[in-house]
Amino acid sequence: MPSDKSYNWRGAKTHALLATVWYPAVPSAVVGPIEIPGMSQLFVIGNYAQDATLASSPAKFPMIVLSHGTGGSALQMAWLGTVLAAHGYIAVAVNHPGNNATEGYTAQGFSTWWERARDLSMVIDSMLADPAFGGHIESNRIGAAGFSLGGYTMIEIAGGMTDVEAYKQFCASPHADAICKSPPEFPTLVEDFDKLSKTDARFQASVRHASDSYRDPRVRAVFAMAPALGPAFRSASLQRIAIPVMIVAGEADKSVPIESSARYFSANIPGAKLTIFPGKVGHYVFLDTCTESGRKTLPILCTDGPGEDRDAIHAKAATLTVEFFTSVLSPQLGRGQY
Repeated sequence: MPSDKSYNWRGAKTHALLATVWYPAVPSAVVGPIEIPGMSQLFVIGNYAQDATLASSPAKFPMIVLSHGTGGSALQMAWLGTVLAAHGYIAVAVNHPGNNATEGYTAQGFSTWWERARDLSMVIDSMLADPAFGGHIESNRIGAAGFSLGGYTMIEIAGGMTDVEAYKQFCASPHADAICKSPPEFPTLVEDFDKLSKTDARFQASVRHASDSYRDPRVRAVFAMAPALGPAFRSASLQRIAIPVMIVAGEADKSVPIESSARYFSANIPGAKLTIFPGKVGHYVFLDTCTESGRKTLPILCTDGPGEDRDAIHAKAATLTVEFFTSVLSPQLGRGQY
């Protein structure tokens, strides 16, 4: 785990990368619903055997690192993490500093998007060195998956390089869309970004490294759900991505319009696969399913399009995820092959 001095914690109180791990358990493990105060009342976070013993066979498992969306949390990836574990993967989701719902949000956490890929790399380091899991991970079969800003993180860790000026130019153009607006989780973000750019030395230092490469060569394939911030990548940068990429998004996504992000990524990343869920499928369908209380308390996050079934979309997306990683992380395939 990085030290306080060497890592950009983005104004977060917690100086640690807290993660949730789902993994294949021994057959005797007792599976059931998990209750987490403050979250279980709002979201269904799946059935699993908490702290169960890791399965002894096979000796090693492929690993998928997961990146949540803006203002979300590692547990918002439970619907996918549990499925991956059931199909023989170790799945690890991290809480991104300053940008997760387990503690107060920070403007830095919401603004320095490019730092997120480094979080995933640090989690990979920690998992490979972990005494309980490290010896059971196939280090040549590591993938990554993410939603929304986590989808953007997939493009970064795959080799795309952020260009803040390209994003600003898009947002100042007649083509500007909802991706240029502050998210509902942080309604003053656009103004705060401009303020930090002028007044905060640590933020300014981070911005100077926004266009660095955060490619992690250990990640052999990425799965991006409703990936955000397409305009923050120039076409030439995306065309240099050389690993398998799969993208899924909802046709009715109003938060991250698919033309400027999902379709733009798929059109410019060599060999990228794209699935658009048709009809009224929106952005937040890729969050955990909401409880009745959640639908009343968090209507923006919990209200899907008329006639849409979040559980059904999860099932389709999870099936695509497992099929994708089973194909591209096969031990018989070389790096970057489909």
